[in-house]
Amino acid sequence: MTVIRTRVTTGSIEGQETGGVAVFTGIPYATIPARFAAPAPAPAWDGVRPARTFGPPPPQAGGLGPSAETGDEADWLTANVWSPDLTGALPVLVWIHGGGYLFGRSDLPEYDGATLARDGAVVVTINYRVGFEGFGLLDDMPPNRGLLDQIAALEWVRDNIAAFGGDPGRVTVFGQSAGGGSIAALLAMPRAAGLFHRAIVQSMPGAYLTRALAANVTRTCAAEIGCAPSDLSTTESSLLAAAVDAVLAGIDRYAARWGPAAHAGIPFAPVIDGDVLPATPWQGVTGRVDLLIGHTRHEQRLFSALTGRLGQITVDEANESTRVFAPDPAAYARHFPNPEERFDVVRSDWLFRMPSLKLAEAQVAAGGRCHLYELTWPAPGMGGALGACHGLDVPLVFGNLTAGQTALLIGEPTQESYAVSAQMRTAWLAFARDGDPGWPDFATGATRLFDVEAEVTAYPEVVSRAIWTHAPAVLDLT
Repeated sequence: MTVIRTRVTTGSIEGQETGGVAVFTGIPYATIPARFAAPAPAPAWDGVRPARTFGPPPPQAGGLGPSAETGDEADWLTANVWSPDLTGALPVLVWIHGGGYLFGRSDLPEYDGATLARDGAVVVTINYRVGFEGFGLLDDMPPNRGLLDQIAALEWVRDNIAAFGGDPGRVTVFGQSAGGGSIAALLAMPRAAGLFHRAIVQSMPGAYLTRALAANVTRTCAAEIGCAPSDLSTTESSLLAAAVDAVLAGIDRYAARWGPAAHAGIPFAPVIDGDVLPATPWQGVTGRVDLLIGHTRHEQRLFSALTGRLGQITVDEANESTRVFAPDPAAYARHFPNPEERFDVVRSDWLFRMPSLKLAEAQVAAGGRCHLYELTWPAPGMGGALGACHGLDVPLVFGNLTAGQTALLIGEPTQESYAVSAQMRTAWLAFARDGDPGWPDFATGATRLFDVEAEVTAYPEVVSRAIWTHAPAVLDLT
């Protein structure tokens, strides 16, 4: 390990070189000047600041409330950088993590950027506010604070990435699940214009909320605490996190009010507020940013496994999911008579697959470059029952096949897993370099299938595509 230094706009930092990659962690990219405020520029410091420890994550669902680990809110917004050449002018990949807009942190081992950096890029990962801290709607407070944090991080990248050997004119944002949904939102946000040049959207959820639904979620969280919504801005983070956990634990109670948002367990998501986020991605995409977008074939199977329902779906459960999520329940029942398959397909389509396809179509309609993919390689982990499930792309894209929870989907790495990982990393890096991942634009109808035997074909989910004639609707009160 070798100590290594560079200088950003706020001062000098000291990281370390490991395995030929310079690593800097826990760098403040912005600060939060007051509770629930928009991010502000990080303060400067004197001397040399150590950048060898990841920054604390924001409070979030799942029991991660304020503690010695999460620290003060002024310290939540940090970035981490991996660079193979501090003197270069390399393409830049900025990762936005997923987590259902409820949880997530940049220090997870599955997000280690060393392998991607060695492939020839500067890799950046960030913390941003999630859950109520990032997406709860409060009067007199900016909405979509998690998205504003991401914009602040991209502004920091623009101003500082050259100090790490990155080219500020070749910045690609990439993210999975809620990270992909965040990037899709950034494509429709005027405030994000010009901050990145290409976008890779992996398994984006199609969930965006109206102000009315977001306000009702706020009132529900306040009721859990026994206070007025206006008091939430001064409620301790630990108490607010506990309220969110309580809402999640009993979210079925709100199905009559929240509709699909409750059925899918999504109380927080970007809000179409008319200002920070003026429109959905399908309405607001401009085509000015090159787009690489796709999904896995069996998105839902991970969630069925986590809830103990994989292989156990009843006819009633399949029928209810079709009623709640399908634009044409009869068509799903006709094409997918097996209850397990129908449950899997309709939920995969509603939450991830059709939002991705419709954004690809909107990008082409706007005159933009777009490349579409589907990951079809089945995960061998957990006995192979998960197929190409949600999250499988994360270890493959990062090349971290043995580190972190997502590596459990792969199990013991094989020659096949290394080969599919190499395919995806090669495509992602090529796209970041010059906008061409290696297969034709989706305007030609082409879709790249990632499997042991790579294939370029027409979009394969033809039944689902025929059923979904419109982009997903904004989630509203029922």
